[in-house]
Amino acid sequence: MKKSILLLLLLAALPFVSCDDDGPYEDYLVARPILEDAISFKAEAIDIIDPIPIQTSGKIYAYKNYIFINDVGSGFHVIDNQNPSNPQNIAFIKLEGNNDISIKDDKLFADSYGDLVIFDISDINNIQLTSRMVNAIYKNYDVWIQNVEFPQADIYDYGTIDYDRYVIVGWEVKMERRPVSEYEEQFRCDNCEFRNFDNVVNTAESNVGQGGSLARFKIVGDYLYVVDYSDLNIFDISNLETPTALEDVSVAWDIETIFNQGEILFIGGRQGMYIYDIKDPAKPEFVSEFRHGTACDPVVVDGNFAYVTLKGGDFCGNTESGLYVVDISDLKNPDLKVIYPMFGPNGLGIKRDKLFICDGSDGLKVFDKSNAPNITQLNHFPDIEAYDVIPLENTLLMIGGGTLRQYEYLENDIQLISTFEL
Repeated sequence: MKKSILLLLLLAALPFVSCDDDGPYEDYLVARPILEDAISFKAEAIDIIDPIPIQTSGKIYAYKNYIFINDVGSGFHVIDNQNPSNPQNIAFIKLEGNNDISIKDDKLFADSYGDLVIFDISDINNIQLTSRMVNAIYKNYDVWIQNVEFPQADIYDYGTIDYDRYVIVGWEVKMERRPVSEYEEQFRCDNCEFRNFDNVVNTAESNVGQGGSLARFKIVGDYLYVVDYSDLNIFDISNLETPTALEDVSVAWDIETIFNQGEILFIGGRQGMYIYDIKDPAKPEFVSEFRHGTACDPVVVDGNFAYVTLKGGDFCGNTESGLYVVDISDLKNPDLKVIYPMFGPNGLGIKRDKLFICDGSDGLKVFDKSNAPNITQLNHFPDIEAYDVIPLENTLLMIGGGTLRQYEYLENDIQLISTFEL
């Protein structure tokens, strides 16, 4: 009788015993991606339509009398700025999977789900798609998921996805019994890739537009440089309608922005600033790097100094937010001179002796940098959200919180010209 009871107890316990080395097990919410054919999906991702309200304002770009404002992941709004005191929203270029643009000679280059897309904007009222280079950029990043909201789940099971054939358009979530080790493995960051999308453009070419300091696209001469999340993608655009993709240059796993001063590229990343020589524009050569703590990191350069804003918190890292002024008179040995505390800086820009810093919810700050590395604050516009700036010849453009603001330069200050709610 005792043996029978013991046998029954053992049988009852079997469901809770695993011979698998992956045990113990728990119940977890598991999310699996819902896929759609990439060809049909991309065919519906582009359109030119009438103006629409902005959803999430991103980067700005200025070209001739027009301003292009990115609606994160959806496309960009076209603003007629011939009268800066009264800008007009004239069109929306629907371009799903888009985060950045750059323009030369009326040819607009943009990203869309890892493709390089080219538009002809010579007639701003009749914008035309001219070509698309499939999987030309962001090759080391699953950009397909950037517009899909992540569900609440404990485990994200991607399986094996051919990103040349499919895109992720949603998620299916189910409760499943999985090894605890599988759940815990997600939080190991030995080889993590942080997924976050997040220059004053220094160019004398009147046929090239100007972007902000958060730009990933940069045109220098006949070359387009695009930073993805580890590499510098290079395109020969001497033939604007049929660019040629050149060999990528591996930089770092966390790069975010690009800026140039003459034949030198300055690439901002979460771990540091990386300096490359482009005397041979098709083959950038590494010069040096300036390392800092983990933070989001746009950079602009003027003369012998680089100005780097570091933003800590959220996905950006744990470094304390601030403005770093770095002496680059010796490009091989960048030297940190001073750190100025900031609230939560985003983009920044330079116009002659003025330095403009978008300090997030603490607003726009204007500094005199004529005595760099020592800078002096001239003004503070605290009650606005400041994301990025473009210092043009006669006006300053600033985007933040779904609002475009334009300022005129004064001798020791700036003055608001217009506010355009998007």
